[in-house]
Amino acid sequence: MRASMSDTGTLPRATWWLLAVLTLGWGMNWPMIKLGLVDIPVWTFRAGCVGAGAVGLLSIARFSGLRIAVPRGEWPALIALSLFNVTLWNVLVSYGVKVLPAGRSAILAYTMPLWTVLLSALFLGEKLTLRRIAGIALGMGGLALLLANEFTALEAAPLGAMLIVGAALSWATGTLLMKRFPSALPTLSFSGWNMLLGGIPIAIGAVVIEHSQWRPVGLPSAIGLLYNMIVAFIVCYTVWFKIVRLAPAGVSALGTLMIPVVAVFSSMVILGERPRWSDLAALVLVIAALATVLIPARPSAKA
Repeated sequence: MRASMSDTGTLPRATWWLLAVLTLGWGMNWPMIKLGLVDIPVWTFRAGCVGAGAVGLLSIARFSGLRIAVPRGEWPALIALSLFNVTLWNVLVSYGVKVLPAGRSAILAYTMPLWTVLLSALFLGEKLTLRRIAGIALGMGGLALLLANEFTALEAAPLGAMLIVGAALSWATGTLLMKRFPSALPTLSFSGWNMLLGGIPIAIGAVVIEHSQWRPVGLPSAIGLLYNMIVAFIVCYTVWFKIVRLAPAGVSALGTLMIPVVAVFSSMVILGERPRWSDLAALVLVIAALATVLIPARPSAKA
């Protein structure tokens, strides 16, 4: 039986360990994307990642005896979900990361919680509670600090910033669609179908646009590709879809605010960037934002 959704405005305790896995896995993935794109073109890189995710997830579901067949009537919603959650997100992010630093790309991408909370209030009727408003304010304050020293870079590459923000909007839209059109499929099967359907246009783009750019791949790009295939696309996407199914859309989105902080610091380690005071201050603000969806609210006196 599917676990009931939390209606307290916080993430259910059952999702805390899932959130930890997601934070580390996707946070460290941003410098890995940068490494992968050194020798591999954008569409080809993403086609490999999404293809591995689809085959891996559907195979695991099959061997686990889970239902794989898509229920009648769910195809239109599933195709729309895969377009926003997989196709647009992956292509826009990859082009943006090629232009901007990996850590700062992650910060822009994780404006997604802002869009998700606002859109879920408009279209799903989720309440804009004081806790969620505080979470948005604290989290976006932390992201603003991390971006404070990057305005010159963003002005020099406005297209890169626009691509990443477009990816954030696409992800937020996909999250809302998941809540608006819930699927009867198990999480593994649902994730695999998203990868498969969303990966078809990416694979076509790789062959049509980039076949003349294919060349031998060096070790750093191979490591980045393998990490994306296994960790980011098989493990983390499954975890993310599970969290969204267990918690309200706005709360799920706010729970991801720690990911760009991990991305910034892992980029420092892997790509040689150095921390600044704004990085540390942002870490405090983002942890405070995360607390608004992790710490249960006190029961009211009336209750």
